[in-house]
Amino acid sequence: IITIDEAKRRQSFGSIDGDFSMDALPMLSDTSDLLQDTHIEKLACRLPARVQGYPWKLAYSTEKHGTSLKTLYRNLADVDSPVLLVIKDMDNQQIFGAFSTHPFRVSEHCYGTGETFLYSFCPEIKVYRWTGENSYFVKGNTDSLQMGGGGQLGLWLDAELYRGTTTKCATFNNQPLSSQQDFNIHSLEVWTFE
Repeated sequence: IITIDEAKRRQSFGSIDGDFSMDALPMLSDTSDLLQDTHIEKLACRLPARVQGYPWKLAYSTEKHGTSLKTLYRNLADVDSPVLLVIKDMDNQQIFGAFSTHPFRVSEHCYGTGETFLYSFCPEIKVYRWTGENSYFVKGNTDSLQMGGGGQLGLWLDAELYRGTTTKCATFNNQPLSSQQDFNIHSLEVWTFE
């Protein structure tokens, strides 16, 4: 037995019996400036089951909200949902990012769970899941946002959301997400699941 709300949620994702269809796309509140349908399809089926089928809501976009980590944090202050970070780099127009089980916020300690992951399209999707090595999932500072750790950071973004760094880290055992370790951000989006 499923509730009407659950049936609608599943139906919005493409199937009433819960079977995932690669042709089904989640409903998006806005058009993404970064993700094409193929990106959305490939990301949607790799998300944890608890968020699959929920509509994606655009919470932050450098195109709409400017380039400020403070604004990103402010836009996520009342969010109680995991988030999907999408980045397009300036030099190679490459798409990459992260899924975080918790919205980004300033924090004294790292937060998140083992469902957190990094990903890259180059050109096919590569997903880097938690290794169990440590729990350095996400750390928000007023001047930066970082994901992964254990020697080096998997992904680091500056306060202006203009520069970033990506390196192999123990948390996700990832390859650098961009073709260049140090990159400039062309644009960035954060999606919630509500």
